[in-house]
Amino acid sequence: MRTSTRLVIAFDDVGDGEPALVCLPGWCSNRTVFRPMLPRLARGHRTVALDWRDHGGSERPAADYTTDDLVDDAIAVLDESGVGRAVPVALSHAGWAAIEMRRRLGPERVPGMVLLDWMVLGPPPPFVAALAALQDPRRWESTRAELFRMWSTGTDLPALDAHIGEMAEYGFDTWARAGREIAARFESAGSPVAALERIDPPCPTLHVYAQPADDALLAAQVAYAGVHPWFAVHRLDAKSHFPMFEVPDDLSEVIEAFVAALPAASAR
Repeated sequence: MRTSTRLVIAFDDVGDGEPALVCLPGWCSNRTVFRPMLPRLARGHRTVALDWRDHGGSERPAADYTTDDLVDDAIAVLDESGVGRAVPVALSHAGWAAIEMRRRLGPERVPGMVLLDWMVLGPPPPFVAALAALQDPRRWESTRAELFRMWSTGTDLPALDAHIGEMAEYGFDTWARAGREIAARFESAGSPVAALERIDPPCPTLHVYAQPADDALLAAQVAYAGVHPWFAVHRLDAKSHFPMFEVPDDLSEVIEAFVAALPAASAR
């Protein structure tokens, strides 16, 4: 589809029913990351999984671009494909795009969001250093290799290996841009939950993740949810940064239960 952003944005569109689920891949990732889940999610909801500009099957722009441009693309896909109410299902740092979609479109259009395997309480210092290293021509490849290793530790899944292979096809420019944009969002917002706290009215938000398997981190999120009832967390029985390849049924069921509990659309 050539959207109002004047770029061709590629996406999969399956199923029926609103709110639609709009699957947003992370930087340097393609919509193929969601394909293990699409048949499951599409049983009850229209499900759209897109490629960002300069990613997958989407068009490459002539100029530099930012997270705000990605949000423009996602909203254009919704508008021009006739999606009304939509719940973003955002992998990792695509969560920043999901937050901005809710801020721009409001609760009637975006009644909730699902965040997948993200640093919702804020990035640890080593990751901040990794974002800087991704922007260094001398260090980006070794940094990327270390991220790939961490993301797939303890797994032996050909589909996951193939997806990481797709991510490895992106070069320095795209990975450096990812490092720049992710770092800028953390610097300006502090943390995803801090950004979510500034949304009024609060947005029902579910964080579903597998990595890291740190009980203290889970406990901190459960404690946060106890004080902020709009937030919920669920840790999956999986090992990688991409649990959709390991436990697609479990992940889909958690998402479906969350969406089913969202408030119905207001009468107009």
